[in-house]
Amino acid sequence: MRIKKAVITAAGLGTRLLPTTKELPKEMLPIFSKSKEGNLILKPILQLIFEQLFNLGIREFCFIVGRGKRAIEDHFTPDYDFLEYLKDKGKEEYYRELKDFYEKIEKSYIFWINQPYPRGFGDAVFRAKGFVGDDPFILYAGDTYISNEKYVDSLINYYLKYISDAFLLATCVDDPRPYGVIEGYEVEKYIFKVSDIVEKPKHPRSNIISVGVYIFDNIIFKSLKNVKEDESGEIQLTDAIRKLINWDLDVYAYIMDEKHRIDIGNVKNYKDALDATYSQTNLE
Repeated sequence: MRIKKAVITAAGLGTRLLPTTKELPKEMLPIFSKSKEGNLILKPILQLIFEQLFNLGIREFCFIVGRGKRAIEDHFTPDYDFLEYLKDKGKEEYYRELKDFYEKIEKSYIFWINQPYPRGFGDAVFRAKGFVGDDPFILYAGDTYISNEKYVDSLINYYLKYISDAFLLATCVDDPRPYGVIEGYEVEKYIFKVSDIVEKPKHPRSNIISVGVYIFDNIIFKSLKNVKEDESGEIQLTDAIRKLINWDLDVYAYIMDEKHRIDIGNVKNYKDALDATYSQTNLE
């Protein structure tokens, strides 16, 4: 059994990156990458996520978008007139980069689902229920990028090895309070059986956090349906994962190196993301 489907969330309002994100979705903000010729270029984080998952064999994609996210759909709609314009102007490197991206799009099945109101990460994921059906799927938060593909590949392989109900990509940080914090015990090197997960705890009981990339069995939708809104009126995915644990289902976490977690959720993180991807790209 292989993972065939990916759900990518890009419905947040991006209020911590205003005014830039008033019209431009934060998931379209660029970070550094390398062209096929080895030169430094900028790509939207959402394109990098899509290309990474495509390289790992995913061909069915569901993007959860919100109001004012038309720029994402436009970017993922091949524009062959512009491609020819680049070729005619001698912009060969950019022509080849865009042509390769368009070829990946043409070889994929891409679905768009709208989240009209910002009701939380969990609500966004629940909207993909019809797309997912009975299949396991990989979930990737659109404002996070794992800059080393091997970690996402390993997550898929560990899921297939353990045949769990949920497998979370995780890392260790100095201050876990702004994140979903994981408790558990090690079953093999880098692999934890999760015994609890708490969203933004005031007093974290570990420094292991979920990084926004997951593999779920479709039981997650039953759990999400039973999750109550939090005090801000949102449905939290963390609460649904916690419910899986309370149902005695198998939830695991794979611990990755923190330096490859690229997060653009706020101004400081975006600045760090640019610094990190610039440095990592130059070292490749």
